Amino acid sequence: MKRENGVYRAALFGLAWYFFSFCTLMLNKYMLTERNVDPRFLGVFQMILTTSVGLVHIGIPSLLVGLHNSGRFSPKFLRSMVLVGTMRFLTVVLGLVSLKAVAASFVETVKSSAPLFTVLASRLMMGERTGILVNFSLIPIMSGLALCSFTELSFNIIGFGAAFSNNVVDCVQNVYSKKLMSDEISGVSANELQFYTSLAASCLQLPLWMISRMSVPALSDLPLLLLNGVCFHLQSVTAYCLMNLISPVTHSVANTAKRGLLIWLSVMVFGNPVSFFNWLGAALVIVGVFLYNEAKKRTDLQRRASFRHTASKTLLM
Repeated sequence: MKRENGVYRAALFGLAWYFFSFCTLMLNKYMLTERNVDPRFLGVFQMILTTSVGLVHIGIPSLLVGLHNSGRFSPKFLRSMVLVGTMRFLTVVLGLVSLKAVAASFVETVKSSAPLFTVLASRLMMGERTGILVNFSLIPIMSGLALCSFTELSFNIIGFGAAFSNNVVDCVQNVYSKKLMSDEISGVSANELQFYTSLAASCLQLPLWMISRMSVPALSDLPLLLLNGVCFHLQSVTAYCLMNLISPVTHSVANTAKRGLLIWLSVMVFGNPVSFFNWLGAALVIVGVFLYNEAKKRTDLQRRASFRHTASKTLLM
């Protein structure tokens, strides 16, 4: 019963995450290309709003009690929050720069290669190892990404570089965040992680905002900015809540499935010109992800069977 409740909760958070990701992507692309909003301003506004909403959500009294009782001012905790906050800052800025430069469908296709970087990050940071079937299943993902990149009509090196860098940093951030939430001693909740890292990212962005010359949007754009900020906040919270319930690799697979949906929806909404090779590349990426998922399941089953066999032989001895 408890397992079923966990599955239902993960499905609920997953659907909410998909929905708010779609809303944030569409609003970001519209505001950057149609309303000519400065990506730096949009990034700062998103972080400040999600920090403010997160503070209200946690509650100031609860926040003060939590800081007093749980040792949240410890150097280790502060270093972790600053590190994840820095990565969140980079993902927001790089993501907006890529959306400004290239089509939304292409950005999402580049980000679909996330399982590869998640495997590498999980191995380096959490000691997780993958079998040969899993590694071979990553070939279609990288092939599809290369095909999309070379045939993309709106391709430019700035947009590709920003989207690719965003993908790498985001994967490292997700694995490290999962590690923090899984720590029984100093683990933080999804809401706490969202708030503290948003605060750290805002502290990094504000000085850049003050020293750089950024154009401020018109007052008529304020309702869209607020809606965009709320969607961004809810996307972040639901992503962390889902991450708390599943493994980094499963989260990455769910993320790539989301990318496939967003690619199709962004083409439908914005009417981007898409060639046959674009669709072929996107299909290869998505098929590769599902092959990866099946290979991962088989590898895990083999490891469990091997562990049970070894344990039974030890007991007999």
